Amino acid sequence: MLVSPRIVAVFGATGTQGLSIVQALLADGTFVPRAITRNSSSEKALKLKTLGAEVAQADLWDIDSLKQVLSGVEAVYGVTDYYDPKNLVQGHNSEMLLGKNLIDAAKAMDIKYLIWSSLPHCTRVSNGKYPNVYHFDSNKANVDDYLRDSDVPHSILYTGWFLENLWNYNTLVAVQDSERLELTVARYDAHSPQYFTWVERDLGQCALALLKHYKDPESGVLSRTFYAVSAKSSYTQFASILQEALGKPVSFVSSTTTGMQEMDDMYAFQSEYGLYPHTAIPDPRLINLGVKFHTIEEFSQEIKGRYA
Repeated sequence: MLVSPRIVAVFGATGTQGLSIVQALLADGTFVPRAITRNSSSEKALKLKTLGAEVAQADLWDIDSLKQVLSGVEAVYGVTDYYDPKNLVQGHNSEMLLGKNLIDAAKAMDIKYLIWSSLPHCTRVSNGKYPNVYHFDSNKANVDDYLRDSDVPHSILYTGWFLENLWNYNTLVAVQDSERLELTVARYDAHSPQYFTWVERDLGQCALALLKHYKDPESGVLSRTFYAVSAKSSYTQFASILQEALGKPVSFVSSTTTGMQEMDDMYAFQSEYGLYPHTAIPDPRLINLGVKFHTIEEFSQEIKGRYA
């Protein structure tokens, strides 16, 4: 008797988050990842196909296209990209509209489980002090509320500052005519904690653990918020760990601005309030589900070749 494949639709599959999810699903083999992308013939999409993923084309602005790609799907990993040029031109609430479209389509297609990648609500947490971090508040965090009211079985998965930002956004760079490296983050106190996610190694296994256990009522997965955060440390401590691993002087620099007010406010919020100050890091519930989080020390050893 043929058993139907357990298909998981992964949105943002060609991005940093989505790729981690697809790779974790492929490595484990329990589920078949269906990588959702706006352009199924792109180089990144074709690479996913060669790795063994299904690739399907849909646009979060088009609910009918979402329903088509969710046909036969058991579960969904949902993430949106505020800074995608197509979304950015639609205004500050673009991600919220996209997230609602995805939830509506998931409900219409009777999706059994949805993982929503989210972030905290800066305005609420800061009592209105930081009201302009739109890619946190108006978008991902407000979708949390919509999802909770939707009756779609779900978990919310919060992420930290991506360790891959070191090279994706040139946060760690060599000082000209020097062996030194500088780790630069705007408006961040040297001793305030940051919450780090090694996306490549840890995010995918967090999603996989939730997918494997959501049917088990004893696991406490449904309708809960989890924290896909690898480690908690100040940037000064992080610089010291990097220095030891790379064998080069590394210093932390708190710059005055990123050049974007929203990003400046985001970092000021994180420095003052912390992303998840009342949460044990790494999340012990995910550890109990089998997630083996990696340390900053392991990450720093792994990336030595990038900064040789």
